[in-house]
Amino acid sequence: MAETITPEVRPDVTERPDTDSEASLEPGYLVICWNDPVNLMTYVTHVFMRVFGWPRTKAERHMLEVHEQGRSLLTRDSLERAEFYVHRLQHFGLQATLEREAT
Repeated sequence: MAETITPEVRPDVTERPDTDSEASLEPGYLVICWNDPVNLMTYVTHVFMRVFGWPRTKAERHMLEVHEQGRSLLTRDSLERAEFYVHRLQHFGLQATLEREAT
């Protein structure tokens, strides 16, 4: 009896460009804190340290940007994460907004 040869089936492999991170897959959202006449600078520093887990020096640098320039770009993140940060900052009484990053 003759032998039957079973064909070998291989999956079709297509190359995809490498992506560095998830951030390259979706647009970024910016969390901005605005200056207000109500909150003390020490309090703003404390809030930044608590919400973002930043060391005091980084929190103070952003606090000074808010105080001197009227605003500070705190972070760029996914929509859900940026919304979370904005809500947390607002919970502490800071004026924070969310903006879509310009592409």
